[in-house]
Order: sequence, then structure tokens, then C-alpha cells
Amino acid sequence: MSSVPAGRVLRRGACAAAVGALAVAGLGSGVASADEAQSDQLWIQAPYEQSVTVAPDGGAAQYRSLALGLYHDNDTFTVTDGRLTVDVSGLAGVADVSWPDNCTPNDAGTVAVCDTGNVPTRYSAQVQLKVRAAAGAAVGAQGAIEYSATATGGPDGTLTAPEGSAETFVTVGSGPDLGVTAPQDVNDVALGTSLTVPFSITNTGNETAHGFTVKMWATYGLDVVTRYPQCTYTGPDDSGDYTPMTYATCTFDTEVTPGATVQLPQPLQLAVTDHALYERFDYEVQPAGDTTDLDTSDNGRSWHINADNTADFAVHGTEVSGAAGDTVTAAFRFVNRGPAWVGNVSSGDPVAVIDFYLPEGTTATSVPDTCHTASTSGDDPTIGHYACTLPLWAKPDLKVSFPFQLRIDRVVPDATGRVVVHPHSDTSVNFDPNSKNNSAKVVVNPSA
Repeated sequence: MSSVPAGRVLRRGACAAAVGALAVAGLGSGVASADEAQSDQLWIQAPYEQSVTVAPDGGAAQYRSLALGLYHDNDTFTVTDGRLTVDVSGLAGVADVSWPDNCTPNDAGTVAVCDTGNVPTRYSAQVQLKVRAAAGAAVGAQGAIEYSATATGGPDGTLTAPEGSAETFVTVGSGPDLGVTAPQDVNDVALGTSLTVPFSITNTGNETAHGFTVKMWATYGLDVVTRYPQCTYTGPDDSGDYTPMTYATCTFDTEVTPGATVQLPQPLQLAVTDHALYERFDYEVQPAGDTTDLDTSDNGRSWHINADNTADFAVHGTEVSGAAGDTVTAAFRFVNRGPAWVGNVSSGDPVAVIDFYLPEGTTATSVPDTCHTASTSGDDPTIGHYACTLPLWAKPDLKVSFPFQLRIDRVVPDATGRVVVHPHSDTSVNFDPNSKNNSAKVVVNPSA
């Protein structure tokens, strides 16, 4: 069992490129304004950098795939007829381009309009461009691809991507290029299941990698069963106030020649524990030593594993008494009754926001450092309203106390405040089937 004051629970920093920085962002309890509800924006997704291997003497370089796509912000609008314009004139003498079937290039082959069809609100690759180093282009040569885009839909009927919002710099290089394949996410996994991580490493560069390093991160509901002697492990229970995860750093001396695919010494097994829910396993590979990987975009992967489990978020109120002018401590509590933990390791958002509406006749003179004044549509302006955020994770039996100092401005018998917890998850909020204990009362001067 664990019990901590609000604001003390922190989280471990970025899990390298695969996990990304986890920024704890407070969740507002208000509603979107009318202007926000009617706005929309089209965006271009394209890598900022792309490496290509230098062409061998007397031969042609290998093509490398460049994934592009469009997305927009507001899912209240249907956006169709996406048109992505790709200008590769800046690659002259640096790289050659092969256009996919959904792109129509001009006569010079330097500018093409690509049909992306319906535009989603979440990026997916809709255009697979292929690029390779031009014959005679030297290592270090660089050029740029520029983009523009339009689509049908949005509040005005047409959406246009911001000018200059996306650009890809293509650089000719030489070296190993290690990558791992993207795993297929799994859902409704039974507790106790053993899973094999689809972990293979391919070198698509033009030089041999003389060994490689691996970093791995497993969220709290996953047990890393396979332990390699080439690895060192930490966590999950020794992470203190940080996000509970298992970390591993490994060094393998396996040679990976150009075009070769290698495996780890034995299959990597994970176990889905009894407290698993929305889990994530991240892994990243790099060439060993001081060797720089040619293209790091496929070096790290995330495997999402959603278990068949639930958690029970609950709040407990309190009763206090005092005379007019007194200041009393009214502390409500949050508890995760489990059996699952919940962690927002992708967004870093709090796992819940708790709304506290003060009892009539009271004023808050001191509040926990994770609470702030709030306002939502329909609030009574005479009743104080605070929103309190939890950490980005909640283990089973986590308890967090929120002590408010309340000044009794006037005595109101049975003055009743209201506490409501709003669970939040990056994946789904349906993990808490028991909503009856998601609210509680804070009563000042209860009747005998």
C-alpha cells in the first residue's frame, strides 16, 4: 500500500526517442469555446531529415522510403480530397525520386500533386515516396523537399496547410542503418499471458555495424521475463517517486552486415501481470561504439499491449466543524482500489482530475499545490470551485490526500461541498466501471 501527498509524485524523464519526453500537463475542467469548436487546421506530416546512402562506384544507390501524409485537427468536420504538393526541385544533383501511383508529377518530374483521399485527424502515411542518392553525389551533399497542401472541408469549405510548415532535408551519407520492424498492437490480453516481442534488427545501410546497443522500457504492468547477461536492469519498484517502469540497457557484439537481419540471442518474453491495463513496451537499437546510425527514424518502436482488466478510482470526503471566523482543515482523499494501475506514459497527462466545489459559506485560504481555481459552464459564482490533478500514474492502493484550509465566513448547518473525480487515460476512460464512488461530500458543521 502507498500513500502520498498531492504534488509529490513525479515521473521519470524521456524514454529516449521511442517514448519521447513526458510532459505533465494539467487537464482543464472547462468546455471548449464556440470559436474552438468551429475551427480546424490542415497539417502536413513529413520527416524533417532523411538520409540516403551514397551510390557505389559504377552502380546505383538503393531507394529509401519517405512516408508523408495529411491530417487535420477537428473531428467534428469531415475533410476529403486531400492534395499534397511535393516539390523536389531542391534535390537536383543530390537525390533521385520515384513517385508512387497516387502522385502525378509535372513534365520535368520535379513537382507532383499527390492524392491522399479522406484526411484523418490522426496521422497515417498516405504517400510513400522513394528517394536515393544521385549518381556522383558525394557524402554530405544535401537538398530539400518542400510541401504544400489543400483539402475540402472545415468551417470554410477549404483547408490549407500553413505555408512553410513542413520541409524535408535529404542528406547523402554512408554508414550502418539499423532498424527494427513496427509491432502490431494487441488488445484484450488476458492477465498472466506470456508475449514474445517481435524484435529483429535489419541493417539497410551500406556499412557493417560492429555490434549494437539496445535500450528497453516496460511499463508497470509488464514483467520482463527474459534476462540477457549483456543487459543491466532497473525498476520497476525502485523508481521512487518516478513513473514505475522496468529499464534495460544492453550491448551485443553481433556483427550486422549491410542487408542482414539478426535476432537477439533468445526470444524476448514479457508477462502480463495481474495489475496490467494499458501497457507499453518500448525498444531502441543503435550501432555500438562511436558509430552514428545513418537514419534514426526506425531505430525505436513502441508496442501497445492493452490488458483485459479494470481499475476503481474513488474519492472519500470528510466532515469538519467550526465557528464563524475559524479556519478548518478539510481533506478529501483519492484512492485507486485496483486491481489495475493506470499510467499515461504517452501524453504525461494526469490520470484524473478532481473537481471540488466548496461548501456554502466557506472560502479556501490555502490549497494543495496541485489544485487551482476552475470555472465551468453553469457554475454558481458564489461557490468556490477548484480542480486538482493527480500524477500521470496511479498504482493499485495509491492514496493521495488533498488538504484544503477553509475559512468559515458564516455558519451554515450541513454546508455540503462536492468532490468529483474524472478518470483520464490516453487509451480509454472505460477502465473504471464503478462510478458510484467517483463522488463524495465535504460537510462543514454537520447536524448532530
